[in-house]
Amino acid sequence: MSVIATAIARPVTVAMATLAVALFGGLSLDRLGLNLLPELAYPTLTVRSDFEGAAPAEVEEQITRRLEERVGVINGLRRMHSISAAERSDVVLEFAWGTDMTNAAVEVREKLDLVELPLDIERPTILRLNPNLDPIVRAAIVLNDPEAEAPVAQLQELRRFAEDVVKKRLDPVLGVAAVLVSGGFEDEIAVNVDQERLAQLNMNVQLLGQRLQAANVNLSGGRLTDRGQEFLVRTMNEFESVGDIADTIVFQQEGSVLRLKDVAEVYESHKERDSIMRVDGLEAIEIAMYKEGDANTVAVAAAIDERMGEIAEELPGIYELVKIYDQAEFISAAIDEVRSAAIIGAIFAVIVLYLFLKDVRSTLIVTASIPISVLATFVLMDVFDITLNIMSLGGIALAVGMLMDNAIVVLENVARHRDGGRNDPRRTIADAARLGTSEVGGAVLASTLTTIAVFLPLAFVEGIAGQLFRDQALTVTFALVASLILAFTLIPMLAAIEPRTGVSSAASAVAQPGWRRIASAPFRSAVRGLALTWRWSSRVLALVLGPVEWVFDRGYERVFRGYDVLLRAALRFRALTLVVALAALAGAVALVPSLPVELIPPLSQGEFRVD
Repeated sequence: MSVIATAIARPVTVAMATLAVALFGGLSLDRLGLNLLPELAYPTLTVRSDFEGAAPAEVEEQITRRLEERVGVINGLRRMHSISAAERSDVVLEFAWGTDMTNAAVEVREKLDLVELPLDIERPTILRLNPNLDPIVRAAIVLNDPEAEAPVAQLQELRRFAEDVVKKRLDPVLGVAAVLVSGGFEDEIAVNVDQERLAQLNMNVQLLGQRLQAANVNLSGGRLTDRGQEFLVRTMNEFESVGDIADTIVFQQEGSVLRLKDVAEVYESHKERDSIMRVDGLEAIEIAMYKEGDANTVAVAAAIDERMGEIAEELPGIYELVKIYDQAEFISAAIDEVRSAAIIGAIFAVIVLYLFLKDVRSTLIVTASIPISVLATFVLMDVFDITLNIMSLGGIALAVGMLMDNAIVVLENVARHRDGGRNDPRRTIADAARLGTSEVGGAVLASTLTTIAVFLPLAFVEGIAGQLFRDQALTVTFALVASLILAFTLIPMLAAIEPRTGVSSAASAVAQPGWRRIASAPFRSAVRGLALTWRWSSRVLALVLGPVEWVFDRGYERVFRGYDVLLRAALRFRALTLVVALAALAGAVALVPSLPVELIPPLSQGEFRVD
């Protein structure tokens, strides 16, 4: 028994399989991530090093060049560039698509261990972000006191709270690569040196700094062995308070000892700030959150929102956490617009289909193929890790119009066999559905495969174009394959259902054992109920769309008459028709050089920034 005959004879099985696909499609839709566009940036790692007080030339010579020599030979590295700024070095490593970033990060760490850097530089850190990109979420902590300008002490406390509490709570969020705090006043221990006293000791500020640095260390003191046990000895000499710094011995000669507090004033202060952050006129502390290179923007922003909600509930009453910018809002709005356009397009396609078929039942059968095919597409998108973005949703919207083609061809041929067999009492509606679908099966398969042959190769294109069009090519392919399967199963099954009884004549002719008949009774009742609902909804839709159909018929008659006149004229004046066609082609070709060429059209986020 062929697939078509089996589908007609087993309507309950086809209905349950269709419902299962719809269920899994709904679950897959909830799992799909949201992005504005497919991932177009290469997987990126940034090696960041801080060198306090160093000029860009020193940073490049002592850090950047040494790092580039080591990490430039890592497997899968596509491109490397560096940024040497005052007190900071960023070496950006771009890897080829498909690189395992976890293994790449491990290999980068192994290379960094071999780099010899100045002793006063902390070990470089590895960030899974591109520093040239903007943060996905920007928030601010403001002092909830609009009456007066926040004093230095309050801004210093606010900065301390942001770094010690808020930053540590946001860092572990899945997908967050870095959390940067700016604004306010950063803590610093100030040492104001008495130059006269220092000159009397024949010392300078540089020597004083070296002695302070040498005193603020924990060193290994070797090992002690006692009665078979071995003990490690360490000198614990790191500063723990301002008093420890002030008591540091900076000069010692012939029993006289001078401490730092004798030649300088030591106290808690703040660094000179290079940026001021204000929110609604009030000074604030900015918290900028960057996502990992391969993380989903919307999912990361949602996780950040959830964590920020928890932090906001635990904040002291004088602090307020305010979100300033969220990149996910623009992405969600853009995706919603594309989704709405696809739904509206599907609705108009159904209306146009009804105006041509003039049969509510046939229109509803064809319409049923659209949501089922789309839901099946969501299942395959989830399997192939395709996100909902403008390209994938555009592919679904593009495929909506094609989804109905197979169903229309099948239904038209079924209707021809049904109308031709009205005078033959031996031919049932199920026979008409089986014969009609079988006859056009080869044509439907060929037309679908030719369309797939246009889109599917785009999924295998390498480079930026392949990454951009892969999602669209695969979604169109998935939708067309789903519609092809439905054209051979669901469509003939629905076409074989008797309008009055709601049961397929082929299914009713199959003898079933008593237990099987009893077990399938609920499903057969559901099918009958669906058919009854279908019949009444068809009548209601026919009444509602009756006036629209009358207006469409009048307009279509005029268009048809005009087309008939135009066609006769084209056949009569063939030379003129060819000249006009060639002139139109030449004009189109001449316009090609004047068209702008862009990878992605400009995107407006409905905001502007003044620099």
